[in-house]
Parts: sequence; structure tokens; C-alpha cells
Amino acid sequence: MLRFIGRRLLVAIPTLFLVVTVAFFMMRAAPGSPFDSDRKLAPEIERNVMAKYGMDKPIGEQYFNYIKGVVQGDFGPSLKYQDKSVLEILQENYKVSLVLGLSAILIASIVGVTLGVLAALRQNGLIDYGVMGVAILGVCIPTFVTAPLLVLLFGSQLQILPSGGWNGGALANLILPVTVLALPQIAIISRLTRAGMIEVLRSNYVRTARAKGLPEHRIVAKHALRAAILPLVSYLGPACAGLLTGSLVVEKIFNLPGLGKFFVISALQRDYTVVMGMVIFYAALILVLNLIADLLYAVLDPRVRLS
Repeated sequence: MLRFIGRRLLVAIPTLFLVVTVAFFMMRAAPGSPFDSDRKLAPEIERNVMAKYGMDKPIGEQYFNYIKGVVQGDFGPSLKYQDKSVLEILQENYKVSLVLGLSAILIASIVGVTLGVLAALRQNGLIDYGVMGVAILGVCIPTFVTAPLLVLLFGSQLQILPSGGWNGGALANLILPVTVLALPQIAIISRLTRAGMIEVLRSNYVRTARAKGLPEHRIVAKHALRAAILPLVSYLGPACAGLLTGSLVVEKIFNLPGLGKFFVISALQRDYTVVMGMVIFYAALILVLNLIADLLYAVLDPRVRLS
């Protein structure tokens, strides 16, 4: 297993390097400048500002200086938030996205797996059609539609939940954004679980277990479910990374001070260093979570050998 982990980490390093390289040159190729504003700076002031952040140097030299800083753990200062580094922004705002992401993925996993199992056990029945109908709606309706509708209903019309804000992570402020984040994941997880359960319930070893007279709940929980959730394990790696780093749309709509909101604001303001820092953080998180998913896959399926 250690050899497998080491091999994956060796592959992750050039992958992360490639992501950083592509993101760096894409940001530099985008029109506009971090120092563009309604009030045009005097040419000499703009030159001084560009020199301060090393942006007056050739693009190749900027790239190598940035890579050198990343290797040393320095993502540079923010170009728009004065006296703040990229690492400080990440440290100050990751907790909001972490709470939202963990809550959403936990709820989505529990509800989605439960619905998927019920649909598989009642295949082609009313429960199956109902669950799959809801799942299709959850996949088709994007979060930027769901979020305003829930705000309009529960925030403006019924006035039983706040329409936005963090308020120190109060439960009332978490309900709507977590629900919006969890709904599409519930839809996907329930479909994956249903498909896996249907396939496993038709397998020979499940037929053998039934022939031996084992209770149905034991067959489902101990034998079928463990094999049925293998595709789900592979999916949850990148899904968790996306939720833990914050939803770009949801955090913006609900005015939450998470990584997603800062990513959107920084991209619009051409704050290159903040955008790059979040891209690196997101890519590294995906690589780590995919590695964890592969290890869990091997634990759940004894046929898989890590070497």
C-alpha cells in the first residue's frame, strides 16, 4: 500500500505542476488588469504599482518566480486586498466552506443512499419511479435556480429562514445553502446507489444468501450494499472536493464568506494571486481525495490489490 501511495504522489506532482502552469498563463491571457478601475491611474503610478508586484517583468520570469514561491509555500500577496497574503485569505475563509461542504455531503450521502436502496428494492414500483423522478429534477435544475427559489419562498414569502449571511454559522443560516448544495448530490448519489444495488441483487452470491434463508435486511446491509456503493466511492472523491472548497454560485447568492465567494470576486477583479492560490488548493484537494477514494475502494472490494 505504501508503494501505491508513493507512486500516486509521484504522479500528483507533475499533475499539480501542469494545473498551475495552465492556470497561470490563462489568467495572464485574460483581458484587463488587477489595477484597472473606474478611476484611471496615472501612467507613472501604474508603472510603480506593477513594479511593486513584479508584473513589469517578462511573463516567463514572472512564471518562474511564482513557481519558486509556490514550492516554498508562498502564494504571494493579494493584489486587491491590502496587507493580506493569499494564505491568510485561505486560512480565514476555508472554515465556512468546510462546514457547508461537510454538512451537504453528509446529508446527501445518507439521504441519497437510503433513497437509492429503497428504489432498487422496489424496482419498477411507485417508490422507484418517485425517487428517480425526483433525482432527474435534482440533476436538471441547477443551483443558481434552486437557490433564488428557496430564498424567495422561505426567506421572503414565509420569512421563517434568513435569506443570507453567515451569522457565526448559526443553524438557521445554514439550512438553505446546505439544502441547495445537497439536493443535486442526493439526486446523483441515489441514482448511482440504485444502479449498483440492482446489479448486486441479481448476483449469484446474493441468490445463495437468500437460498440459505438469511433475512432480507441482513442481505441488503451486509452483502449487497457494500458492493453496490463502490461506484459511489469513486464519485465522492471529486464531489467532496467541489463541496469542501465551496460552491461558487451558492456562496455568492447567500453572501457567505467562503472560498467560493472570494474566488468569484477575485476572478472578476483580476486578482491573479488569489485565483491561483484557490486553483492550487482545489487541485491538491482533488488529488488527495481521489487517493483516499482509491484506498477505500480497496478496503470495500477484496478483489482490488494495491501494489
